[in-house]
Amino acid sequence: MTLELTLRLLAAYAFGFVIGLERQMRQRTAGLRTITLVASGACLFVLLGVLSGNGTAGVTQITAYVVSGVGFLGGGVIMRDKGAIQGINTAATLWCSAAVGVLCGSGHFGPAAAGTVLVLLTNTVLREISRAINTAPVSSADLIREYTLTVVCREKDEIHVRAVLSNSMSSTPLSFQSLTSRDVDDGERVEVTATLKLHPKDQPKLEMIASRLSMEQGVSGVSWAGQQAEPAPE
Repeated sequence: MTLELTLRLLAAYAFGFVIGLERQMRQRTAGLRTITLVASGACLFVLLGVLSGNGTAGVTQITAYVVSGVGFLGGGVIMRDKGAIQGINTAATLWCSAAVGVLCGSGHFGPAAAGTVLVLLTNTVLREISRAINTAPVSSADLIREYTLTVVCREKDEIHVRAVLSNSMSSTPLSFQSLTSRDVDDGERVEVTATLKLHPKDQPKLEMIASRLSMEQGVSGVSWAGQQAEPAPE
């Protein structure tokens, strides 16, 4: 009995080592040691259930606690960097490593080995497929981006500029969100800002509107800026 349980632990350690080695080579937050410990620790908890003599019910209950505990551990490797979420894949790898450890602790070496292979394939082969998809032309991507178009003009030309902006947005057409004005240069000039949303492939339309506005009488400055692209609503 002791030999069999030791073999289960060694199998969990080996599978965790293989998964962690791939993560370490990519310099991820959770690398070789962390993932090996997660797989081994999950196996140890399951072995505790086996040794306690509570049967399947005891192992199942301990497995549930392992899943919850790994969830908290995975939350520690997820970070927000300049609005982007980082570390989700590493957290998922930790979760899968714990599952491999649980399978080893339960004596299911075949599924544990298959799970290890799937994790490695996901983090290597699917990684390259994801990169290929992300490098596809933006015109084929289902994205939407928010843009701001700012026009500085004389105060007496504000109404005319607002009318030109409104007509341009309607005739293009673009997803017009808002149109605001504020005084600049002690009230002698006005800054008119239009907010709109469009697909990045339609950006030339925005550039055409900006070029047209720059030729309007009384306009002293035209600029536009795009925010980070986000998935278009389904």
